[in-house]
Amino acid sequence: MKTAPIILSMLMILCGLKTSAQISTDYKEARYINGKDSISYRILMPENFNPAKKYPVIFFLHGSGERGDDNQKQLIHGGNLFTKPEIRDKFEAIVIFPQCPQNDFWSNVEIKGGQTGKNRFNFQKGGKPTAAMRALMGMINEQIDEPYVDKKQVYVGGLSMGGMGTFEILRRKRKTFAAAFTICGGDNIANVKKYKNVPLWIFHGGKDDVVSFELSKDIADHLKIIGKEVKYTLYEDANHNSWDSAFAEPQLLPWLFSHQK
Repeated sequence: MKTAPIILSMLMILCGLKTSAQISTDYKEARYINGKDSISYRILMPENFNPAKKYPVIFFLHGSGERGDDNQKQLIHGGNLFTKPEIRDKFEAIVIFPQCPQNDFWSNVEIKGGQTGKNRFNFQKGGKPTAAMRALMGMINEQIDEPYVDKKQVYVGGLSMGGMGTFEILRRKRKTFAAAFTICGGDNIANVKKYKNVPLWIFHGGKDDVVSFELSKDIADHLKIIGKEVKYTLYEDANHNSWDSAFAEPQLLPWLFSHQK
């Protein structure tokens, strides 16, 4: 059975097709380079930024459909959320959207086409990070070392491939994040203990035919069993684009910013 075309097709749709959403010019282009590690990203600074103050910082990881080297596509889903005037007024924060290169992946998951047409995800319990994840971790370290970043309020979130990457970076940087959210992602259940102390809000669509909602449900259920803070929201009629509903949640950002280390 030829699985390569199936995997390629899945990766092209994992997180949906590109939209005509306008890319906000409020996000400035930047690039992290450290030896062989490099990653492009867009950064949104608070209005009336004051370097003498300390600000929360949010890192958002996009899905595979927004990979590339244009340093723009990663803003398609979620970028406009943080530029809304009411959001910028209420939540003064630094927002960073890194972009994963086209032929890389945030997490070191193995993806295989299933006999039923659905894909199977083999999430790793350990191993070396992908090149994109390694560069991402370096960029995060650089950003949170800035004197104007509040290290008690560092957050991460992501959708689809980025949701998987969110779970992975939580286990690789266990003491960094005050809270996190994932949308239509997944992970190996054995990794839950590595990020059990990070408050999580997990979203998924009940009719997701790209990444099964059971991957998110299993993680949420396990966190509840061991008595850790987790919110799990299942949009029963949503397919893979459950991020539309998640971004519309009025309590998402208030919940996120309510947590400090």
